[in-house]
Amino acid sequence: MELQTFTLPNGIRLVHSPIPDPVAHCGMFIHAGSRDETDAEHGMAHFIEHTIFKGTVKRNVFQVLNRLENVGADLNAYTAKEETCIYASFLSEYYDRTLELFQDIFFHSIFPEKELEREKQVVMDEITSYQDTPAEQIFDDFEDHVFAGHPLGKNILGSAKSLKKFKRQNILDFIHHNYRLDEVVIVSVGNIEFKKLLKIVNKYFSDHPGRGTSQPRIPFQDYHPFTKIQKKKTFQVHCLVGAPAYAFGHAQRISLALLNNMLGGPIMNSRLSLALRERNGLTYQSESNYSAYSDAGIIHIYFGTDPANYEKALGIVHKELRRLREEKLTKVQLHTIKKQLIGQLAIAQESNLAAMLAIGKSYLLQNKFDPIETIIEHIQGTKVEELTDIANEIFDEQKLSMLTFKTHPS
Repeated sequence: MELQTFTLPNGIRLVHSPIPDPVAHCGMFIHAGSRDETDAEHGMAHFIEHTIFKGTVKRNVFQVLNRLENVGADLNAYTAKEETCIYASFLSEYYDRTLELFQDIFFHSIFPEKELEREKQVVMDEITSYQDTPAEQIFDDFEDHVFAGHPLGKNILGSAKSLKKFKRQNILDFIHHNYRLDEVVIVSVGNIEFKKLLKIVNKYFSDHPGRGTSQPRIPFQDYHPFTKIQKKKTFQVHCLVGAPAYAFGHAQRISLALLNNMLGGPIMNSRLSLALRERNGLTYQSESNYSAYSDAGIIHIYFGTDPANYEKALGIVHKELRRLREEKLTKVQLHTIKKQLIGQLAIAQESNLAAMLAIGKSYLLQNKFDPIETIIEHIQGTKVEELTDIANEIFDEQKLSMLTFKTHPS
């Protein structure tokens, strides 16, 4: 994938990947998320993502939404623990229209109090909907315990208590302190010459002076393994087992991703799927996930099962982790799991939208994007002994934590 880059005088970075497709994808990535909030600001980054579309100096909320959607484009946004992104998919002829709207939203949103109060109810509904889904809530609760007392432990949505207190000035203060222009990346994947794209970006973004102040992030250091059981009104038992893992820039991140994919990735023949579902019929859903942040990471194994099967399923999970630590892969097994991950990466690259989002996050965290050839080279160079060492480090029984949502009579 060819990447062309440029940095504006105010620090905004532009990254473009030319493709011949008629549909383009463009995103504006801001290196600010839920981990950058104070306790009083819990949920602020996500709330801004909602309300940044609610009107600008020259457009009301309907004009903002109609600007792209009236030409068939898809305007969207997301908030994560370390970044916020505004993005759109559109026909390539609408690059100017899209970037002009991004500029208007980013620099000129007015956050009217009336719209803020209305949107608080929308976010409240999102929070309660999420709380009704234990298979999702358990992930955030687990990270809250793993990163206890640290900003990485905060869930992204916030709470009803904090949300009710948000005022317009609180939003403006958060933006001032966190939306630094030298930590903004505009990413484009589409059919446009870089020279023309740069001209459009310069037209809308170069005249804005730098803003935001330096807010250094506190690194996470103080992990204490735990075992916790919470009572929930659910039909299933939900369980997470996991521990801290490598940060985004760690030399063994790709090797851990390879190990994680074999254990419980999105493949039907992962070790967890075969052991829990195919051989024993204990679970409908089981998975292993690895998330890497700028200075930390986390890996967790999830399964949901009938209360009568919980102990057996948990025992199988620990048996599979023990296998990773104690049994070296054969050459055939290693070759197979490498081919699996390489194939998945190749298929994922067919999505230009997914590629654009991956490029944006990578440039925020390390100001570069590794091409698939580099990742494949790393995968191919991974040795059996390396995976065994990683398994013993990450899945050390003394370091593992567990959170379980158990049913109780209603």
